[in-house]
Amino acid sequence: MIIVLLGPPGAGKGTQADRLAARLGIPKIATGDVLRAALRDGTPRGKEAKAFMDRGDLVPDSVILGILQDVMNSPATAKGAILDGAVRTVPQAEGLGIMLAEIGKKVDKVLLFDVDDEELVKRLSTRTVCEGCQTPYMGRLPGSECEKCGGRLVRRKDDEPEAIRNRLEVYRSQTEPVIDWYKDQKMKVTKVDADAPVDEVTARALEALGESESGVKT
Repeated sequence: MIIVLLGPPGAGKGTQADRLAARLGIPKIATGDVLRAALRDGTPRGKEAKAFMDRGDLVPDSVILGILQDVMNSPATAKGAILDGAVRTVPQAEGLGIMLAEIGKKVDKVLLFDVDDEELVKRLSTRTVCEGCQTPYMGRLPGSECEKCGGRLVRRKDDEPEAIRNRLEVYRSQTEPVIDWYKDQKMKVTKVDADAPVDEVTARALEALGESESGVKT
């Protein structure tokens, strides 16, 4: 099962992707993670991405999709994957669909994590991230130690309230149209109310996927 996660910044997609991956026994594929891995390992596509980065250019969607294709073609994703951050624009959704079709796969489920804007501003303005492994934390002060790697927690400039509102505007203009695009492709987009404790959101997401928390299909 290949699952695409959508939702505004701060909706908890990364956290839920990790939890769903553990419950379903399939890997979480985050665009940033696979890009960093390709750069670290010096893969052909990683070297291609590095050439763009060394010039100060954004890595184009075609290269990112190529890196994703390598991952999706690997034995690790034979049973499926959870894609977090892989689809932010309609062209990316189109490209992902074409790429998966080339390797005989398709998107099976799309989950949309939904949270009110004001709650998102509140959440993100109290967020810190590890400057090493980029793990996010809510309510932890800058300078604290990351539980995963021991790195230092910092507050990103784009987590200031005004920057958050700008990020939400970008989401509305660039990513929300993806929802309609999937619907036009006859793909059901299931909305998950993510304004709740983490465990409850996980339970709602599993229910939306037709799974129970015990792993039994519902």
